[in-house]
Amino acid sequence: MTASSASSVDDSIKSSLTKLAPLEAVLFDIDGTLCDSDPFHYQAFRVMLQEIGFNGGVPITEEFFIATAAGKHNDDVALALFPDDIQRGLKFLEDKEAMFRKLAAEQVKPLSGLGKVRKWIEDRGLKRAAVTNAPRPNAELLLSVLGLSDFFEAVIIGDECEHAKPYPDPYLKGLEALKASKDHTLVFEDSVSGIKAGVAAGMPVIGLATRNPEHLLMEAKPAFLIKDYEDPKLWAALEELDKAGAH
Repeated sequence: MTASSASSVDDSIKSSLTKLAPLEAVLFDIDGTLCDSDPFHYQAFRVMLQEIGFNGGVPITEEFFIATAAGKHNDDVALALFPDDIQRGLKFLEDKEAMFRKLAAEQVKPLSGLGKVRKWIEDRGLKRAAVTNAPRPNAELLLSVLGLSDFFEAVIIGDECEHAKPYPDPYLKGLEALKASKDHTLVFEDSVSGIKAGVAAGMPVIGLATRNPEHLLMEAKPAFLIKDYEDPKLWAALEELDKAGAH
């Protein structure tokens, strides 16, 4: 990062992570955070809902997808789409996830700069876990396609916790799995429910404005938002965190 791009970053953002020093661990969501996978979820929903005549056969909009499904647990999505027949909703979502995996396996790519942040974490020997509301087969597929299966020490699934995000349980379970303190752990998230979960677990969350509207993400109270892992705001804040840890 150049000196000029670092100096143009707001001081409050630069210093927003210094209280975590010395940093112990980093927790990542998966969909929309490690990779831009929402278009494949949207495509699967759009095709399959139209096939069953949902909404009178009119294809759903991206706005509807963001409001109803993005980052949410499938139990909640089933309730929103099929309020009168939850079982049908859950079966529909199983089929939708299978279509998503097929699309994602062929096309998903890491978010810009992910390799750089991975190296930053590895160079510092930090603990790391993936924490997701996605079903385990989705999580494992995406981590495998992205070459991250060996990078994470733990993969926490919302379904396998008492409550999924936006409750803090998955992030608290991630801390427990890593034996890390919330006072020295950072979270990366891209959805409102995910940011709320990380904040409720007592950690600062860097929000990725991959697809979800920035004003909605800000309402969930992230430390700050970045476009991707190349964002100068991220590197200015990590540089300050490094300095604070050296003292």
